[in-house]
Amino acid sequence: MKRYKDYYVPMFFLILSMGGIIAARVSGNFILGELYSRFVRNGIFLLALILPIMAGMGINFSITIGAIAAQISMLIVIDIGLTQVWGFITATIFSIILSIAFGNIIGDILNRAKGKEMIASMVIGFLGTNIYQLIFMVGYGTIIKPFNKEILLTRGIGVKSMLDAGIYRDLYKNILPIKIGDVEGSLIPIIIIILVGTIVYFITKSKIGYHIRAVGENMILAEKLGMDVNKIRKTSIILSTILASLAQLMFIQNLGVLNVYTGHLNLDIFSAAALLAGGATFKKANIKNAFIGIFLFHTLFIVSPLAGQNIFKNPALGEYFRSFIAYGTIVFALMINLKNVKEKSRQN
Repeated sequence: MKRYKDYYVPMFFLILSMGGIIAARVSGNFILGELYSRFVRNGIFLLALILPIMAGMGINFSITIGAIAAQISMLIVIDIGLTQVWGFITATIFSIILSIAFGNIIGDILNRAKGKEMIASMVIGFLGTNIYQLIFMVGYGTIIKPFNKEILLTRGIGVKSMLDAGIYRDLYKNILPIKIGDVEGSLIPIIIIILVGTIVYFITKSKIGYHIRAVGENMILAEKLGMDVNKIRKTSIILSTILASLAQLMFIQNLGVLNVYTGHLNLDIFSAAALLAGGATFKKANIKNAFIGIFLFHTLFIVSPLAGQNIFKNPALGEYFRSFIAYGTIVFALMINLKNVKEKSRQN
C-alpha cells in the first residue's frame, strides 16, 4: 500500500489526461508535436528543482532568478548584435556567470531561513522580478546606454516588451532533423535535455549528491559528521539556478522571441506542478519524476482548452482550468505530504 501512495498524483493526472484527450477530440500528431515543443522548452526547468528538494529545502521557486539571468544575457547579446553561434555561446557563458553570482546570494538568504525555504524562495523570485523589470524599464536608456537604440521604446527609455531572437531559432534546425507529430524540429535539444538529465543523475549519485541527500535527511546529524551544511545547501541552489538559466535559454531559442518583462513569469509554478504531477514530493524527487511529470502535466495543459470548448462550448473555461491544474497540483501534493508526515509521526 505504501508503494502505491507514491503514484497517487501521477495516476490522477493520467486519468485526467486520458479524459481530456477524449473530450478534446484532437489527433495524436497534434499532441505529439505540442509535447515535443513543451519538452524542449520546459524539460531542464524540472531538473533544476531536484537538487534543492534532495537538500531538504523543498521546491526552489527562485529558479525564476536563473531565468532572469538568461533573459539579461540574451538581451545583452541582442543589443550587441552578435552572430548566431557566437551570440548563443556568449549568452550561455553570461548566464552561467550571473547564475553563480545570483545563486550565491539566494543560497545565503535561504540558509538564514531554514525551515521556511519555499516561502523565502518565492519572495526572492518576486523581488528579483521587480528589480529586473525596474532596471530594464527605467535604467536602460538612462544609466545604461545601449549599443542598439532600436531595442528601446520610442521615448528612448526602457527596453521594448518583445525582442526578435529569430536568428537563434534556426541554430540547429538542419542538424539531425526530425518530425514529431505536426512539428518539424531537431534531435539536438532532446539530446541536450537527456545529457543534462544524465549529469544531474550522476551528481545525485556522486559524493556531492551523497552530502546533499544526507543534509536533506538530517541536517543536525550531517553537521555532527563534519559536513558544511550551509555550503552544501548553497551548492544545491547554485546548481539549480544554473540549470534554470540554461532552461530559459533553450526556451527563448525554441520560441525565437524574447519576452523581456514576462518571459520568466510563472515558470516556477508550472515547473513545480509538473514535477509534482510526476510523483515527486516536497522532500523527495528524482529524474523519473521530472520526465513523467512533464508529459502528464503538459498533455493535460495542451488538451484542456479544447476539452473545455467541446464540453462547455466555452474555450475560456479551459484556460481557467490550466491555472487551476497548476495550483491544484501543488495543493494536492501538499495534502498528500502532510498526510504522510502525520502517518510517520504516529508510527514513531
